[in-house]
Amino acid sequence: MTVGLYTIGSSWLHRLPAGPKVGALLAASLALFLIASPLAALLAVPIAAGVYLSTGAPPGRLLRDLRGPALLIGFVFLFHLAFGSAEDGALAVARFGTLILLASAVTLTTPVSEMAELVEWLLGPLARFGFRPEKVGLAIALAIRFIPVIAEEYRHIREAQAARGLGGNPLALIVPLVIRALKAADALADAIDARGYDA
Repeated sequence: MTVGLYTIGSSWLHRLPAGPKVGALLAASLALFLIASPLAALLAVPIAAGVYLSTGAPPGRLLRDLRGPALLIGFVFLFHLAFGSAEDGALAVARFGTLILLASAVTLTTPVSEMAELVEWLLGPLARFGFRPEKVGLAIALAIRFIPVIAEEYRHIREAQAARGLGGNPLALIVPLVIRALKAADALADAIDARGYDA
């Protein structure tokens, strides 16, 4: 999934400020969880796909975005199928898939800097109590920017392990990925400290 990869464009979503987009995403999330009908929830999936494609992203990218969480979506369905019903599974999958598509549309059309500024503005009133909104904004910006970095590391490790015949061993993939992620986070923390951000 390529959440966090902002793409330059001129679509209506690109022109919309971050605030209304995030607000609409939260409202859609609430509406989805108020829907009790699996059929109604499933109808929301093509609508969300239409919103995603209206950003100018090609259909191939939509499929790539869904390929990442496909395993988790399948697990959610099987869990509900085993402990509930097929209707419950369909409802959960429809909600999850719709939210993934809508969240991807927002992140594809919103620069990380705008997201960080929005968070800082929302948390601004807490500054009088000693809270530093800019720190939260920085943390969110870094987290979003880290997603494609980790995804790229995952791809490199997976290709290397497949070449060694270790493609079926999850530990051979997870362990080096975690180590690389921790090293990257440590290097980033050192860079922030060197610039005196906490001063």
